[in-house]
Amino acid sequence: MLPRLRAACADLCWLLSRGYAEKSAGTLVGDRYALSERQRIAVRRCACSDEQLADRQRRQITDPAILSGAVLELDGYNVLTTVEAALAGGIILVGREGSYRDMASMHGNFKKVAETPKAITLIGQTLARYRLQSAIWYLDAPVSHSARLKQILLEIAAENHWSWQVELVPDPDRILTVASSIIASADSAILDRAERWFSLAREVVEEHLPLIAHTLSLPK
Repeated sequence: MLPRLRAACADLCWLLSRGYAEKSAGTLVGDRYALSERQRIAVRRCACSDEQLADRQRRQITDPAILSGAVLELDGYNVLTTVEAALAGGIILVGREGSYRDMASMHGNFKKVAETPKAITLIGQTLARYRLQSAIWYLDAPVSHSARLKQILLEIAAENHWSWQVELVPDPDRILTVASSIIASADSAILDRAERWFSLAREVVEEHLPLIAHTLSLPK
């Protein structure tokens, strides 16, 4: 299916670049290539318009050295679930701007899985290399068991002497889109508005899990 998915993604990017609405364009492309619902989701998560691509790349931090002494604000679930998926051997999508995204969806409930502590540790090890001033994790308070995840994050951070803050907030997107600090997320809506962003999940996967992740790299 990869050739068909890549062709579908290229067509969707073309349509978006010419002003077609995302929903109708996604339906048109999905029907043309007879894609399943899961395949349509994958294509949508990888695609963006030419204008979005240029704008995202303009605000992207690509040199980790810039993070030294900085505050990094994390879209907690967004980063964590991608690394968890890579650890579990799941599909990792490569977005047009280079972000790594997983196929999981949050449905109002966080469930600790076998990969959770390891994923947090790998994220922490990567962040430690950057010599940040601090890392601030934002978790969706309405998601069940977010308080438990906060406790796990702080326990692992304390064990490793990492300077982390973990905040439970109603809507991390609203905070991250207006943050003056560098943010870490692969959420398209956030990337289209954030002042500066860093592809943390990609950095973690490439550093620690290059042979585990199965990547679906769709065209630029």
